[in-house]
Amino acid sequence: MRKQIAEAKRIVVKVGSALVTNNGEGLDHVFIADCAQQISALHDSGREILLVTSGAIAAGMQRLGWRKRPHAMHDLQAAAAVGQLGLAQAYETIFVQHELKAAQVLLTHEDLADRTRYLNARSTLTTLLRLGVVPIINENDTVVTDEIRFGDNDTLAALVANLVEADALVILTDQDGLYNADPRSNPSAKLVFEGRADDRSFEAMAGGAASSISTGGMVTKIRAAQRAAKSGAHTLIANGRVEQALRRVLQGEPLGTFLYASSTPLLARKQWLADHLQFAGTLVLDDGAVSAMRSGKSLLPIGVTKVLGDFERGAVVCCADLRGVELARGLVNYSASEARRIMRHGSNEIESLLGYVSDDELIHRDNLVLI
Repeated sequence: MRKQIAEAKRIVVKVGSALVTNNGEGLDHVFIADCAQQISALHDSGREILLVTSGAIAAGMQRLGWRKRPHAMHDLQAAAAVGQLGLAQAYETIFVQHELKAAQVLLTHEDLADRTRYLNARSTLTTLLRLGVVPIINENDTVVTDEIRFGDNDTLAALVANLVEADALVILTDQDGLYNADPRSNPSAKLVFEGRADDRSFEAMAGGAASSISTGGMVTKIRAAQRAAKSGAHTLIANGRVEQALRRVLQGEPLGTFLYASSTPLLARKQWLADHLQFAGTLVLDDGAVSAMRSGKSLLPIGVTKVLGDFERGAVVCCADLRGVELARGLVNYSASEARRIMRHGSNEIESLLGYVSDDELIHRDNLVLI
């Protein structure tokens, strides 16, 4: 299976804070130089590399003399503002030495939730790749709020992989990969060599806290692999401190954990819907609507039992069953107030209830994606 990684042409590489900042001691220029040298070699071989890097907040904490990651958003924003400048400068300096052009791209969830901005971000990244530039991507921590922040760069890396339809996602961390138990407390724990990205048992194996300088942990890497697989990208999780780890895994060497995408990639528009992290509201469905939706049909008003939230026509909403489990998400054809008036009614009653009819469906199947 690993030949699929070796054959990948467009690759998103994510490096974590522990690597970039040497466990929070400050920017690790040796690691950054080694990473850039490997990316340069891959670039020379004809591959397209997008680098998603953590480290701005951790670098800022070091510069500010903070030993513990703060919780207050304004403190995180301040640390990011201080650290981002040094982080960008470090990458720029080393890439120039390899005669590679680099570009800084800062994103928030709002950039990918809005359809126009999503397409603009995609266009910018693909243009940079066409020009032979290495995009260096980070979350825009200086302006994010609790409502719109990605929360970890593993998620951001998966979203970028989907955005540019990458062949592979490589996550470099300070661990060898996914173990079937916590190796820190269980000496008999074994490394998971490979498996399906959508294997839900991996989340239980990955349980555990992140470090004091990061927000992720192995579980976010597993979920990133699940998300990246929706666009057909395979994921490799490996120890970035292993010599030439990036080049070696992309040559198919048996390092780390390989999680392969096993399903047909979603169409671009449905991928955009699947990548939403927040929703304007929720539609609670009866069992009949759930069954119809799973068989590929549109969502009709009669199958909705409850409407939660306040949203406008065209918003992205969550579809959940009677137990509250999310099943799908889609673009709704009616506002929340309108949906409440027509729910539990047939489509032929919409005009008499509202005085007009825009669509027979509450969500058309072309604008609906199962999760």
